[in-house]
Amino acid sequence: MKLEHIAIWTRDLEGLKTFYVDYFEATASQKYTNEAKGFSSYFLAFDGEARIELMQNKSIPDCTNDPYQQATGLTHMAISVGSEYAVDNLTERLKADGYEVLDGPRRTGDGYYESVVLDPENNRIEITA
Repeated sequence: MKLEHIAIWTRDLEGLKTFYVDYFEATASQKYTNEAKGFSSYFLAFDGEARIELMQNKSIPDCTNDPYQQATGLTHMAISVGSEYAVDNLTERLKADGYEVLDGPRRTGDGYYESVVLDPENNRIEITA
């Protein structure tokens, strides 16, 4: 078995797609639109097999979770950028571009080298080596 994809509801479909394409080298599919349901989406592919589906529908309510507090349920996704050097560089680039870095870069107790940042819609991303 393998993880095929995770899905994220978004208010700004084009903006979130651009974020993952620009900073994480994702390749976006053609936009899918279902006018009858008011639904649009993109699949984002990375070097590995797992993908992210970005979805937009105006009827979906805003998330009420506080991005600064941990809670049960899906809490973050980790994207490996290949090296500690790449973690440092991407973290600095995101910070310089105004994105919030919540933690790191640092080595965790279980040996990961990572930083934690928020994407434009406050989803937590672990950037790992």
